[in-house]
Amino acid sequence: MANGDLRRLLPRLRRLASLTQEELAERSRVSVDVIRQLEQGRKHSARLPTLHALANGLGVELTTLLGDPPAVSSTGENDGPRFVAVRRAVMPVLGGPAPEPPGPGFSAARLRERIAEGWTRYHSAEFDTVTEALPDLIADARSAAASGDEGERGAGFAALGKALQLAGHVAVRMGKTDLALIGLERATDAAGQSSDPLLPAMIANSMAWTYQRQGRLEDALSVALRAADDLAGAGRTDSADGLKVWGGLTMSAATSAARSGDYERAAMMMETAEKEAVRVAELPDGGDNRMVSVFSPSSVRIERVRLAVQYGHPQDALTLAKGMRLSKDTPPSWRTWLLLDVARAHTDIGDAAGAVKTLESLRRVAPTWMQHHTLAVAIVRDLWALPNHPPGLRPLAEFLGVSA
Repeated sequence: MANGDLRRLLPRLRRLASLTQEELAERSRVSVDVIRQLEQGRKHSARLPTLHALANGLGVELTTLLGDPPAVSSTGENDGPRFVAVRRAVMPVLGGPAPEPPGPGFSAARLRERIAEGWTRYHSAEFDTVTEALPDLIADARSAAASGDEGERGAGFAALGKALQLAGHVAVRMGKTDLALIGLERATDAAGQSSDPLLPAMIANSMAWTYQRQGRLEDALSVALRAADDLAGAGRTDSADGLKVWGGLTMSAATSAARSGDYERAAMMMETAEKEAVRVAELPDGGDNRMVSVFSPSSVRIERVRLAVQYGHPQDALTLAKGMRLSKDTPPSWRTWLLLDVARAHTDIGDAAGAVKTLESLRRVAPTWMQHHTLAVAIVRDLWALPNHPPGLRPLAEFLGVSA
């Protein structure tokens, strides 16, 4: 896979991890000569298994080495006027006017519906639309939280917490994790004053994910485990919504454990989560699924596939994915990630035909998403570098601009 940024990126990440070339070679089990050639620009490409091993050795996500695409707008900007407005909404000017209580035409139900719709669009990777809507969502939620009625104020703080949490997720997708943490800290404050007892734990899960993106794996693991234990200790997992939030935290903890090198512990956590996920359907429905963590047998299996392929167990990933039936509430973004991970697993075991077949399915399901995702492009580049191209590869390569 060609990646012109490796010469610049690899030594920077290595220095941030306080590793010599020899130490990185030992951690990643990649030849020190390969590392030297990449850093010196004498070698301009590396295959996915090599990049995966280097990412593990550096303690970063594979997409960091691939150049994880931020949620940029169609104009190619990720910090244009729209996102400046999001910054201003998350961090209002110091000494500015206090939020005014909502006017007579305000509807708390309508505000909650708008925020839920924002989450749906986020999971569908419609980042432009979400970014445009966020400033008004946050402003209206701040206004609701300033209500003179105690009950309405609690609901307003719940709305504010969910809106700021959504802003945090978008900021992560923009590659702006420090801003995300600021938004999530303020979301946590709002959650503490809200009428939703599950909201602090949901935001803790977002914090853990953001810490993962920063490479703060121990922090991510401890945050997720503590919040999950608190939920269980308070008896919150006896409701469908509470169990979903607990499950999301458990999956997050498993991801942190795997990235820290403890794949066996991560696998055990995922197995436990998958068994517990069956209970979701047996418990009373908590209401709007768009406003709680994604957790079902399907979502756990998707995460298990992802962990297996990311941490060097591609055959396990394919076994886990075989015959999967996704539940109707599985977000579109999760479906597309599953196909991408399965394609990657086929590539890693040398099954080029299987990879192409899966990528063809991905193109049918999410063509625009695929075109802009560096990992999809990387897999096709890997396949294009093979001496014998499997049937169907050329149209994919042309679609992604790899064959030029």
